Amino acid sequence: MVTVPPTCVSGLYFGEIVHRRLRPVSHTFRYRVCGLLVDLDEVADLDRRLRLFSYNRPNLFGFYDRDLGPRDGSSLRHWIDRHLSAVGIDPMGGSVRVLCFPRLFGYVFNPLAIWFCYDSSGRLVALLLEVSNLTRESHSYLLRVAPEDGGTVISASFDKTFYVSGFIDMAARYECRVLEPGTRVAVGIRELEHFNETLLATWSGRRVPLTDRSLLRAFVSFPLMTFKVSAAIYWQAIRLMSKGVPHYAHVSAPAGELTYAGFARRAFTPAEDPAAP
Repeated sequence: MVTVPPTCVSGLYFGEIVHRRLRPVSHTFRYRVCGLLVDLDEVADLDRRLRLFSYNRPNLFGFYDRDLGPRDGSSLRHWIDRHLSAVGIDPMGGSVRVLCFPRLFGYVFNPLAIWFCYDSSGRLVALLLEVSNLTRESHSYLLRVAPEDGGTVISASFDKTFYVSGFIDMAARYECRVLEPGTRVAVGIRELEHFNETLLATWSGRRVPLTDRSLLRAFVSFPLMTFKVSAAIYWQAIRLMSKGVPHYAHVSAPAGELTYAGFARRAFTPAEDPAAP
């Protein structure tokens, strides 16, 4: 099997997702998952080198331009560069990496995809959090990363503008903490309704080199994972309804595809873990 050079930035992250609802009832679930980190400048080369992974064409695992961003199959790099330029960030010479779920047997649903945008010196200058719901709507929150040095966790807080779940009010606010992908990755999102913490969602994983062998291992370890992600959302919705959690009507997505959500800053947490209190 063909392997990927050790200098490859793209990789797999084996780990788990945990959701913990605090109010109006207690409700917790966790699932083992495999995330994919793709450097947009490497994805075409990955397609050539790997037998089990393809770019914009069918395979066991895949990455399609039409699954993210404008969702029309156009260049993701051109799309994100345009939005970075709109907030005064020069995208020339920098890399863009996307943390998401891969397609498996041609299917994927990404409740959350995180874009890491770097300048030509390799400094992280922006995060884009792309959120999707089960009605196939999507919306993104673009955050400029403040230039000061600090901890390894990127922290931000911003208002919710996009309908995700019928079990959380639109009058909510997000507090996010993201550990830049390295040997591990971690994402923690606290959602507050009317200043009261309602939900804590975390995604953490350990890096595995992106090779045909590791893709085969991912397939064996997480069979039908992408289908399970969608099915799990419906199953957990049934469980919440059985517990009497109020349901809110669907609200149409904002007219624009992006919300410019201000600045994110580097922060320290007790264990450099976004899920830490």
